Amino acid sequence: MAQQVYDLPCDAEGICMACKNKPTAEESLTCKTCATPWHVTCLSVRPSSLADTLQWNCPDCSLLSANPVPFSDAGESSSSGGLIAAICAIESDSSLTDREKAKRRQQLLCKDAGPSDHKEVTNGDNNLFSILDGLLNCSFCMQLLERPVSTPCGHNFCLKCFTKWIGRGKRNCVNCRKQIPPKMARLPLINSTLVTVIRMAKMAKANAAVGPSRDYPVIRNEDRPDKAFSTERSVKSGNANAASGKIFVTTPMDHFGPILAENDPKRNQGVLVGETWASRLECRQWGVHNPHISGIAGQSKHGAQSVTLSGGYEDDEDHGEWFLYTGSGGRDLSGNKRTNKEHSFDQQFENSNEALRLSCRMGYPVRVVRSHKEKRSSYAPKDRLRYDGIYRVEKCWRKTGIKGFKVCRYLFVRCDNDPAPWTSDVHGDRPRPLPVIEELNVAIDITERKGSPSWDYDEEKGCWMWKKPPPCSRKRANSGHSEEGKRTKKVKRQSQNKSVKEKLLKECSCYICKKVMTSPLTTPCAHNFCKSCLEGAFDGQSFVRQRTCEGRRTLRAQKNIMKCPSCSNDIAEFLQNPQVNRELMEVIESLQREIAKENKESKEETDGIHEKPKGVYLSNEIAEEAKENNLKGPIESEIQLTEKMKKTSGKCTQKRGKKKGRTSCKQLDDGKNGVDPSEPEKAAGEELQDPIAESRV
Repeated sequence: MAQQVYDLPCDAEGICMACKNKPTAEESLTCKTCATPWHVTCLSVRPSSLADTLQWNCPDCSLLSANPVPFSDAGESSSSGGLIAAICAIESDSSLTDREKAKRRQQLLCKDAGPSDHKEVTNGDNNLFSILDGLLNCSFCMQLLERPVSTPCGHNFCLKCFTKWIGRGKRNCVNCRKQIPPKMARLPLINSTLVTVIRMAKMAKANAAVGPSRDYPVIRNEDRPDKAFSTERSVKSGNANAASGKIFVTTPMDHFGPILAENDPKRNQGVLVGETWASRLECRQWGVHNPHISGIAGQSKHGAQSVTLSGGYEDDEDHGEWFLYTGSGGRDLSGNKRTNKEHSFDQQFENSNEALRLSCRMGYPVRVVRSHKEKRSSYAPKDRLRYDGIYRVEKCWRKTGIKGFKVCRYLFVRCDNDPAPWTSDVHGDRPRPLPVIEELNVAIDITERKGSPSWDYDEEKGCWMWKKPPPCSRKRANSGHSEEGKRTKKVKRQSQNKSVKEKLLKECSCYICKKVMTSPLTTPCAHNFCKSCLEGAFDGQSFVRQRTCEGRRTLRAQKNIMKCPSCSNDIAEFLQNPQVNRELMEVIESLQREIAKENKESKEETDGIHEKPKGVYLSNEIAEEAKENNLKGPIESEIQLTEKMKKTSGKCTQKRGKKKGRTSCKQLDDGKNGVDPSEPEKAAGEELQDPIAESRV
């Protein structure tokens, strides 16, 4: 039996796999179909003439064309010969560029591959994985990068493939043949930015396959019960997993000062001094102290609104009209140590402690609640929680506490218009001198108010009041309107739920400017920067420093060490000729185009769907009823008047939206059109004709 002869092509380095020699350009022949190089000397069948070399097919492609193997799937049959003919037709089309030819070849090969896992879905984030799969592929395995490694020349490879390449003694990049630094060849570092990008894309694909995430029902305030309750998702009974009941007041969560009658639509009396509640959840329902557990309610850049005396710290001293309060922190609450009472480190003026210090500097009023858990005070209630009125922080400092660690201390002095619950006075507080605090002699970081307080006593009116405008609220107030709450929550939800593409684009940020990278550079230490930012960080520095020996003779030049802005590695050699990471740049540009496209589509949908005013539906209903009752003629004039009033109202609404404030619709129209101030009364009378017309029908 005659031995079968096998023809072998050249490998990736151009070495013939049959004779193990590297052929010259004259001895190399490229296949017209698959573009594979072959060694002419080692071929069993060689082209007969020079013209045949231009249309030459390698042995593999020739065998497929001569012996087509049929494939059948669900009634459809195709042959490899037809596939080869289609590829040849693409290659012979001179109107296509090389990139378009490659794209059509790929589409042709993937057409009959069946359902793909990377199916592109344009409406959503499901096509994100397919975008990256086409841009972040390893040049060795042609798969999506796994543990990506970025070379200084701007190419990316899998760590495993790169290690294999280096293990074979190769020290040049497989794409551009540039030299790989010896340190990187010895210890390649993984590009964490690309790892995060690919991981988020895979998670988006998995979430899209599972389906949309479950939306748990949101309980609006008006639908909540009057007392704290447990939902179906609660694991334990009681108040361990309880939710707050209905909020009875209309003040925002960061409201300063007392709760007045105008903020109490249920009782119309406000929160009075001496009111008690059974738990912190009930106290929260009336807006006095909102946190369930924390003793300080406040924000470090806004101030503190309320505190609770519950005996949590041994350093507290309660004297009724004034008390010394200890800040929060200093305890290890990690793991299951939520009830740890042992100090393990010093307290600092940060978070809620800084909020109290800000209230001290500005003189803001602070609501005080005393709990029955405070067993060392004669002024604490025997049971329940009690609202004891408004106090003001006069001084704050730090000192060594009983446990041996430094604690933050605050001097609170009462300044309320109502008498305290433990006194028989019929009037509220009067300005009193500050008590003498002995521990101030050994205190540090002492803070006192230098200017006049915001909440102070007015001698003419004889009461405590705001002397300066109160700080503006940063949170939404409970207005009690369900529809308004729905719209606000919807807008908030849309702003928070960024698409996966936007989150992924945020991960591609520069370490220096913290913005999305432009012309990204990947250093040998696997950090990513904008090209302009990295070059600007070393602007004016030379790579070599000239030295002299006291001006007598010139010494050998010394290399300047340029450390990476994110680590201590020297990147001076990389900065001499930095190369942009083209693949990462294409990913960023593709994401930006997709996000711009989504924003444009969402804007068009928003512009096309306008919420119709209530009068539109009413007018349509009136027209239908008039048609049914043969009364359309007499009422058409009133419908036209209603439409005219709606247009006028719409113009005014647009003007109001351009500038914040309480400017009324009447003032805007008067200022622009020069309408006499007496005219709004006439216009208001015309507006009232719309509901009258509706009521007639």
